[in-house]
Amino acid sequence: MIEYINHASAPLPRGHYSQAVKANGLIFVSGQLPIMLGDDLKIPAGLDAQVRQVFDNLKAILLASGSSMQNLVNVQIFIADIANWPRVNELYAQILGDGPAPARTVVPCPTIHYGAELEVNAIAVA
Repeated sequence: MIEYINHASAPLPRGHYSQAVKANGLIFVSGQLPIMLGDDLKIPAGLDAQVRQVFDNLKAILLASGSSMQNLVNVQIFIADIANWPRVNELYAQILGDGPAPARTVVPCPTIHYGAELEVNAIAVA
């Protein structure tokens, strides 16, 4: 069975996709931008705030899907400026905590939608 997740606890999709898809015991979360919850495309200023916002959005979608950040198995981070990677990695470690870390890919991208500093997608166990 496939379940399509679109929950008001995180910014809703602005295109033809779901926030997440639950299938075969896994949750596939679409790319999340650091968009603040609300009707407009408000992105917080500053790298730290954007990292925290994108992971708040990811967490909200996982919770709405019946999962959590502790169930992440794979994370992909697309970053606009690779020079920001050390700080993003530091915040990522703080957000995920000291437990086992999921597999991860980091991809430098010169341009991310709406001028965001990063975009994150993920796979988690339901």
